[in-house]
Amino acid sequence: MPWAHTDPMSERLRFVLAARKHKATFTSLCAAFGVAPKTGYKWLSQFEAEGPGGLKDRSRRPKSNSRSIAPEVAERLIELRQELGWGPKKLVVELEKERRWEVPAASTVGELLKRRGLVNPRKLRMRNRQPRTQPLRHADKPNAVWAMDFKGWFRLGDGTRCDPLTVTDAFSRYLLCCKGGTFGVGGAGREVWGELVRAFREHGLPEAFRVDNGQPWAAPKGQLAITKLAVQILKLDIAIERIEPGKPHQNGRHERFHLTLQETARPPERNMRAQQQRFDAFRRIYNERRPHEALQQRTPADVYVPSRRKFPTRIAEPDYPHCFEVLTPNQWGLVTLRRHQYFISVATRGERVGFVEVEEGCFEVYFCKLLLGRIHTSHPDLGLVAA
Repeated sequence: MPWAHTDPMSERLRFVLAARKHKATFTSLCAAFGVAPKTGYKWLSQFEAEGPGGLKDRSRRPKSNSRSIAPEVAERLIELRQELGWGPKKLVVELEKERRWEVPAASTVGELLKRRGLVNPRKLRMRNRQPRTQPLRHADKPNAVWAMDFKGWFRLGDGTRCDPLTVTDAFSRYLLCCKGGTFGVGGAGREVWGELVRAFREHGLPEAFRVDNGQPWAAPKGQLAITKLAVQILKLDIAIERIEPGKPHQNGRHERFHLTLQETARPPERNMRAQQQRFDAFRRIYNERRPHEALQQRTPADVYVPSRRKFPTRIAEPDYPHCFEVLTPNQWGLVTLRRHQYFISVATRGERVGFVEVEEGCFEVYFCKLLLGRIHTSHPDLGLVAA
């Protein structure tokens, strides 16, 4: 005999009709049709509400989508993305400030940006980082540490080389200086000092600078690696912290900022004046409008406060305790101590350098509060042994 043809709709209808006749218990009827009692009661209620049409298969698509975005909100998010170039978390904060929209979750905004082709995935790289034996100063308040560096240079539209000088407050991420110029060509100490003076007059003095081992804050030759710019900074009672060579992650906050700054050079402006205008506009948005996740989505301007240490009208000469012997290196950076000449540094020529005898015939050499090294007068041929 031929097989009986059936389908889910027919079986459900047979089940409902059998259940309505009440010739068997509901539990045994469900067992005969191979369904759970919960499913059987559902079919009955659907049949009573809609008739046989209620037994048809229904879509499992949710009636509402918690991740949906209203069209006008989506368009506003796209406008902000194209204007500011921010990620989902910062766009959500910016949308909340407008107080006009039902703000979606950051993950929902991220999916929207991906669908619109506005996200470029980054390549993740594994890095082996070795711990420092001498940790750097902890930036636990504004002006505790200022980070300073040059962003990688690029060519402007007219072919001019641009080396942006950047200074940020390590605690609040506040951008204190973003100056375009040709600092990387030749001696840049004088130009950098001029920009630092402007920052000092506007924001006061920090406790320390964190820099790498490049010019003009470190000399490539010489055991002390001290430069004229470093001398001027030290005379303001500002410490200088140098990261280890080849370890940019030790100034990671500033290096990460340079990644954000790259958007101002894509593409570069036609000349230095136009590029500086772009830097200035970026600085205002970065400080006053762009929220920062490490600051609980506050802006750097909400956290930063100027330093109470003001830039003096006249920079005082280094002062040392009475137990120090103070000598001034000549134009070649030499001093005479106990009838022998010792080379200190050309950068300290004309400056007051302190010598204190810590053991018989052993002198520690200081410039301001910085220990430069030691001199052993019993072995003058060793010269200055750097600290």
